[in-house]
Amino acid sequence: MSIKRKLKVALPVAGLTVAAGAIMKQQNICPLCVAKRVLNATRITYKNEGRFENGVALTPPMGWSSWNLFRHRINEDLIYEIAEAMAKSGLKDAGYTYVNIDDCWQSSSRDKNGRLQADLATFPSGIKNLAERVNALGLKLGIYSSNGTFTCEDLPASLYNEAIDADTFAEWGIEYFKYDFCHNKPIPTSAPDIDKIIITKPNEKEGIVIEAETGRLTGKARVAEDSKLETGKYVTGLSANGGALIFDEVEVDEDGEYILTIGLRKAGLYQKYAEIVVNEKDCYDAYFPSTKGFTHEGRHQITIKLNKGVNSIKIHNPVASRMDSAIIQYTKMGKELKRATKEYAERTGQPEKPIVYSICEWGVNRPWKWGAGAGNLWRTTMDIKAFWASILAIYEFNVRLYKYAGPGNWNDPDMLEVGNGNLTDDENKAHFSLWCMMAAPLILGNDIRTFLKPDGTPDTENKIYKIVTNKDMIAIDQDRRGIQCRRIRTTPSLVDVLVKPLENKELAVCLFNKGEMAAKGEFSIRELTSLGFIDLPKAAVYEVKDIWENEIFTSQDKVSAELPKHSVKVYRIKAITD
Repeated sequence: MSIKRKLKVALPVAGLTVAAGAIMKQQNICPLCVAKRVLNATRITYKNEGRFENGVALTPPMGWSSWNLFRHRINEDLIYEIAEAMAKSGLKDAGYTYVNIDDCWQSSSRDKNGRLQADLATFPSGIKNLAERVNALGLKLGIYSSNGTFTCEDLPASLYNEAIDADTFAEWGIEYFKYDFCHNKPIPTSAPDIDKIIITKPNEKEGIVIEAETGRLTGKARVAEDSKLETGKYVTGLSANGGALIFDEVEVDEDGEYILTIGLRKAGLYQKYAEIVVNEKDCYDAYFPSTKGFTHEGRHQITIKLNKGVNSIKIHNPVASRMDSAIIQYTKMGKELKRATKEYAERTGQPEKPIVYSICEWGVNRPWKWGAGAGNLWRTTMDIKAFWASILAIYEFNVRLYKYAGPGNWNDPDMLEVGNGNLTDDENKAHFSLWCMMAAPLILGNDIRTFLKPDGTPDTENKIYKIVTNKDMIAIDQDRRGIQCRRIRTTPSLVDVLVKPLENKELAVCLFNKGEMAAKGEFSIRELTSLGFIDLPKAAVYEVKDIWENEIFTSQDKVSAELPKHSVKVYRIKAITD
């Protein structure tokens, strides 16, 4: 490829409730600090396109996670025992299919090929072997990493290693992936000053040289002069989504990979970033170190794919806030997961195993605003704890986000603490019911081995077992319309009324006494039918099923109940039209 010189004319917060703040203090988290982070992240300039679709999580995922109860005290034998208990107890038959390993499964170092590897002492057989054993039980294995340089427990994580880690998870047969936010490094908002680009074929010395000043400029991008540069001029103003440098006519002789060399004007003792977009579809990351060299000119090289004929190359920095950074980083991992599972299936001839992608940045960057374009589910709050105040605070926040949830993309108020701590029977039922009404993922966090008798048969009289296997409650959560409930009535410290439209024009209604004293709850079915988002038909009589009491009765209108503190009544209602 001969040297060409192309010349062109340059053209001129999420709110924090009082209860949530109290929870943060109990977790040694500074509420003011979190509030500041939220406020600083409210500017969104980066847009991820469309919805994240991978054919899974069309209803909220159901399974179990190791974190709530076992924390770092996990090993392959424990995980398999849990999987066996899930299969033998009937949890699998009830819909719980994911066995998720949280933090602390990793070795403290990657292997010689740069891949994540399991802890050599606690998971000596490796994750792939464990996945195969779990699959043999009719279940699916999930795994964990962090969108940071380390996980929350200071083990190797996946930031800057998205592609190789996604490939690893696909090869292991992972089918659920939780991606945390510990040790995250935001993408810099600053962009480099560019004086030229060079396009070469691999292993060739000569290529296309295009001076930056000849490119098309948008926004705040502008040409400046510097006599120390060979070109004498450079393009600046690409920082914080302020502008872009676009080369519209990059012509090559054939399809393939090419080396893009970006010529830089060295300036600024801070890291810089640019996104390179080729032909308006392929995106490449470019990180530039702080400038400390002795020379005035620098360069950065990446490998890009170009098509035979004319191509476009856009260089800009779309990051204007911490929120933009989070969106880009989480979106990137989601794309890599989809790519990796597809390529592994094509390479091996095996059926593809799409990975449920769970975003976990604790609601700091308002993921409900952008999560549907990045993953299958997104944490809306800080970590849940096994006490009532935590559950109530999370409910109060998550219940307001109903318009963002739907099939394939879910608000995630965190794992279930049912059966943990000192929660009362009423609180355990309420916790499970609220998550079902909110169309939340149902990820158990208790020791489900307790659901088995000594002889290995299900302990169907276990109180917690009865709660988490209630078929009618699970059916409300798993309803294929995928509608999160709306709270249509609330009174501080009294009874909330929640409504959730279901398939077949049926309706779920929850009376929730969140107060500290017994209270009466009631609603009018006829009034509910007048609400625009409810399609329950008007009728003379309605069939009403009390889910927890497993009783069916009829009503012409009003339904009421006395509720102890921290308790619920849940009803499934359908019109009698005969």
